[in-house]
Amino acid sequence: MNTPSPAQAEPPRPGEQPPPGGADPRPVTVIGLGLMGSALASAFLRAGHPTTVWNRSPQKADPLVASGAVRAASVADAVAAAPLVVVCVTRHDAVVDVLDAGRTALPGRVLVNLTSGSSREARALADRVAALGAHCLDGAILTTPDAIGAPDATVLYGGPDAVFRAHAPTLAALGGGVTFLGADPGIPSLYEVALLDIMWTSLTGVLHAMALVGTEGIAATEFAPFAAMLYSGVGSFVPRYARQIADGAYPADDSTLHTHLAGIRHLTDESGDRAVEARLPLYIQGLMERAVARGQGGDSFARLVEQFAPPAQGAASAATSAPRSASASA
Repeated sequence: MNTPSPAQAEPPRPGEQPPPGGADPRPVTVIGLGLMGSALASAFLRAGHPTTVWNRSPQKADPLVASGAVRAASVADAVAAAPLVVVCVTRHDAVVDVLDAGRTALPGRVLVNLTSGSSREARALADRVAALGAHCLDGAILTTPDAIGAPDATVLYGGPDAVFRAHAPTLAALGGGVTFLGADPGIPSLYEVALLDIMWTSLTGVLHAMALVGTEGIAATEFAPFAAMLYSGVGSFVPRYARQIADGAYPADDSTLHTHLAGIRHLTDESGDRAVEARLPLYIQGLMERAVARGQGGDSFARLVEQFAPPAQGAASAATSAPRSASASA
């Protein structure tokens, strides 16, 4: 998914790397050939980039080698083969292992870490890479392997602005949504886990609802169109609530917390009557009850954000987002 505020990758400046498929496509190395890593390497190959690959299990490189990739004999050889080294492995400690194995070849190169992890890990990795004489871009992939390279495939990046701009044309081979979030390498990981938060919590609500109607013998496939219809409308609340959170004001222009609380009590009662696990809606009910007890019952649902983080923290986040976007578009 594309984020509206950060700037998309800009065309290269004079002297920077030419676009993929140009007269002189730059070489790239991909380390880690699971489903996602293999998809990344395939996308670079399709875009015309000389691509070197390495994986702990060498046979995973066979299909890529058949498509024109070069199999490196070692991590050090793989790192030495290209100025841009993309790492996509299963865990953060595996990225550290890659650095240790390729440290002699790393100085002067750019490491692009597309391994999922925390913002703390991403920042520590960037420091470690810098200490080895290289640059680091940390990224978060917001799509599935089969969509890599598609126009709507989005990858978020954070790190030095000049480094990103120099290599954005190569990274554009991975998808049309090349999005730079600023100089902090930890922000893409933060976005990734925050977006997964939305996915997991919302899909858990769908599963709970399907279990609820299933007690009447209603098939999940029969209920699914109604769930999808609701999803199509829920997105409209996001920009409205985001504005309320940024302003620190929660006008109930759609419904008050008093009304929401009455409604969710129907849900928890129905769940109890039907012996359906109700801890999730009961948790949300508890959030509403605490807000109402604080005298916030006349506010919108967005007021519940203060149950998760103090208002000052939310305001600080809103205040820092504008400079980050401005930096990205400079």
